[in-house]
Amino acid sequence: MTLIESIRKQITPIHPEGHVFIALFAGVALALSWISTPLGWIGAILTLWCAYFFRDPARVTPVAEGLVISPADGVICSIGQFQPPPELGLGMDPMLRVCVFMNVFDVHVNRAPVSGRLSRIAYKPGLFLNADLDKASEDNERNGLVIESRHGRVGVVQIAGLVARRIVSFVQEGQSLGVGDRFGLIRFGSRVDVYLPAGARVLVGLGSRAIAGETVLADYGPGEADRHFKVG
Repeated sequence: MTLIESIRKQITPIHPEGHVFIALFAGVALALSWISTPLGWIGAILTLWCAYFFRDPARVTPVAEGLVISPADGVICSIGQFQPPPELGLGMDPMLRVCVFMNVFDVHVNRAPVSGRLSRIAYKPGLFLNADLDKASEDNERNGLVIESRHGRVGVVQIAGLVARRIVSFVQEGQSLGVGDRFGLIRFGSRVDVYLPAGARVLVGLGSRAIAGETVLADYGPGEADRHFKVG
C-alpha cells in the first residue's frame, strides 16, 4: 500500500448532500478574510465543521435474524411505550419506541434499522423545538417511514430539531431496504424515533451512545436475557 493510499483510507467520505454547503461556508470564509484576518479564521473553522458534519463513514452492520440496528448516531434519550404518529397508519395502540438524539457533532446520515419493503413515507410540517423533548415527537417537523419487516411493520421517524431545518430523503415508497442501508439525512441536529412491533427486547439503556448501522437497539430472537445498565 502506497503512502497516498494509506492517507486516503484515513479520510472519511463527505456525503454529496454537503458539497454545496461546504462551498458556501468556504465562500463566506474567503469573504470574511478580506475584511479581517480573525474573521477569516472563524470562517475557516466553521467551514471545517461543516465538512465534518456531512461526513459519511462506512459502517459494519451486524446481520442476523431479529436484530434491530440503530438508524442514527447519538444518545438514547427515550425508551418506552408510545402511540405512533397517526400519519404512519400503525394504529392507535402504543408501541415500543426507542429514540436517538443527534447533536450537531454526530454523523447525520440515517440508516435502515431492519430489512424490508418501504410501504409508506409520510412528511408532516411542524415546529422546531428542542428534539430532546418528548413533545418534539408530536409537534416538530418530521418525516416518517414504515418498513414491512419479518416481525411486523416498523416505524422510523426523522424529527427536525432546534437547529435542523431540512429533512432529506434518499428513498421512495415501494423499494426494498436492507438493514444498514442509508435512507436519509437531517440538517443540523435532530432525532430519530423507532417504533417496534410487540416481541422486541431492548438491548440499550437511557444515556448510552448508539452508532448508526452498527449498534443493536433490540432483538426479536430468543437469545440472552434482557440487559441492564449502570453508569460509571
